[in-house]
Amino acid sequence: MRRDKTQIALGAALLAALTAFWRWHSPRAKPLTKEEIDYYLEIISKLPLPGDEAGKLVAKFRLWAEADDGKPFYMLNMIRFYDELHRFPGAPEFDGTPEESNAYYEKCLTSLWLKNASYPVLGGAVQGQTQITTHPEDAPWSQAKFVRYPSRRKFLELLSHPTYGPLEPYKIMSMELDMTPVSGDIQVPDPRLVVGGGLLALFLGVGWRRARRRSGLGGVLRAPA
Repeated sequence: MRRDKTQIALGAALLAALTAFWRWHSPRAKPLTKEEIDYYLEIISKLPLPGDEAGKLVAKFRLWAEADDGKPFYMLNMIRFYDELHRFPGAPEFDGTPEESNAYYEKCLTSLWLKNASYPVLGGAVQGQTQITTHPEDAPWSQAKFVRYPSRRKFLELLSHPTYGPLEPYKIMSMELDMTPVSGDIQVPDPRLVVGGGLLALFLGVGWRRARRRSGLGGVLRAPA
């Protein structure tokens, strides 16, 4: 009986873990309201960016936010590092290369990413020149990165978080950047199914092992009779 209760408790704990992960990874998300959009963009408009870049950014974000479908998406980041840091009024002092400045930005951003159920899913340095291009005069990219966000709301929440503003200049002064939101229509495999399958396998494996132990113990106890 005690072993049965232990197995039930284990199953309940694994189910709770899966439920928590599922809710974190796919929070309920309705399309952004006008009030939410205005609130987030008001904060984003005050990010410490050079010139009128913040205003241009807000204008683009507004159109994209107003078309919100409430679904997860991926942000494609195409990065071209400067030869040296491009400092601008209000930018922090940093003694390092553009690559090191961006690395610092991403390291500090990790907790915000995870808090908002967001994380990089693919990234790396460019291997050689672009093989097919319609703009051969452009300099080659340095890196490409896909970052997963559970919703446009979570993306705007991240950019309007109090700790994000001081970090943004480390990225901006290190690179030229193209950011393009991409739908998550194709996911192979779905992380929720991977975690769920792993927890189910763990539960069944523990149950099978305990059953074998009980079977072996029962054989030993019956032998003298």
